Amino acid sequence: MSDPQQTAAAPAPKTNTTKRRTLMTLIVLVIIIAAVAYGLYYFLVARFHESTDDAYVNGNVVQITPQVVGTVTSVNADDTQTVKVGDPLVVLDPADSKVALDQAEANLAQTVRQVRTLFVNDNQYEAQVALRRSDLSRAQDDLRRRMTIAQTGAVSQEEISHARDAVRGAQAGLDAAQQELASNRSLTANTTIAGHPNVLAAAAKVRDAYINYARNTLPAPVTGYVAKRSVQVGQRVAPGNPLMAIVPLNAVWVDANFKEVQLKHMRIGQPVELTADLYGSGVVFHGKVIGFSAGTGSAFSLLPAQNATGNWIKVVQRLPVRVALDPKELEQHPLRIGLSMNADVTIKSEEGGQLGTAPNTVYQTNVFDKYGDQADAEIARIIQQNAGSGGGAQSSVPRSSGAKPAAAKLM
Repeated sequence: MSDPQQTAAAPAPKTNTTKRRTLMTLIVLVIIIAAVAYGLYYFLVARFHESTDDAYVNGNVVQITPQVVGTVTSVNADDTQTVKVGDPLVVLDPADSKVALDQAEANLAQTVRQVRTLFVNDNQYEAQVALRRSDLSRAQDDLRRRMTIAQTGAVSQEEISHARDAVRGAQAGLDAAQQELASNRSLTANTTIAGHPNVLAAAAKVRDAYINYARNTLPAPVTGYVAKRSVQVGQRVAPGNPLMAIVPLNAVWVDANFKEVQLKHMRIGQPVELTADLYGSGVVFHGKVIGFSAGTGSAFSLLPAQNATGNWIKVVQRLPVRVALDPKELEQHPLRIGLSMNADVTIKSEEGGQLGTAPNTVYQTNVFDKYGDQADAEIARIIQQNAGSGGGAQSSVPRSSGAKPAAAKLM
């Protein structure tokens, strides 16, 4: 007879096998569901996105450099400070340029008075012509009367000869006066005191001296934060020496370095979502692709790769992609140049181009335009003071190219 205990334990192996089979079935189902879910996610979402964590904030670094030689007498800004456009940052000693400006202004005043004299001489020579014409008319009348009574013997031939000589002398005097008038008119014709070539030449010297004088004050070309300040009071500077830099943080962008295999479907205008390590994933910046670099980072490096030498190892290259950010988001969450970013580009729409349709950007300042305006105002004042009220003195003063209405004098 068999043992009852062995008979009771016999179904145990069958139960364990069933459990293992059920567990394996569940695992396979989970894997299949995960694979299907990933496949759906890839075909519906993931394949339309390219991302990278090799992205950094970039922006304009506006250099402050002098345009004239001078000694620094004042530094009005330091690193981390905010400056507004037009604020005086550095002041140079203006003594030498002020002397040159005074000399140019004195020369302009003298030139205006000399040209004014030319216009006055026109009236004087016209009066001389009228006088000589009157003398000629009187000499001709005297000759005519003598010729009338010459046949009566009342007038001698010698007297008639003297009368003819008087006519010729009067005619010569008239011709000389007319030539002097024509010569003086050639210096004043079709112009005014303010538009005379001599005045324009002297005014150009004043404008040059005035601009050099105004350049002793270095204004902030843009609004931003001061960085890389190296200038010191008492330092002798020359044109081109970097003194400090200004970084306008309201116009920064992101350079995202994507692998070359990620660029096939990437186009200008595609939307980008970015996060900064500074704020974490809770703050999402929105932007768009606005351009692609003309070469990879290694191509523009200090020592570019020389693949043709034979010592070559293929490395996946990265191409900088420029991403513009939303100014309103930048205002709420400011970024600094060099900060790390994570970029995710949605490449579902491929309507844009890669190179030809990149938008052109213009970054400029008009802070230096006032120098020409102020110089024109000073020139107009000098001409007005020395030209008087005659000879076209009220005519407008020709301005430098692109100048606007004159502003207050910079002193």
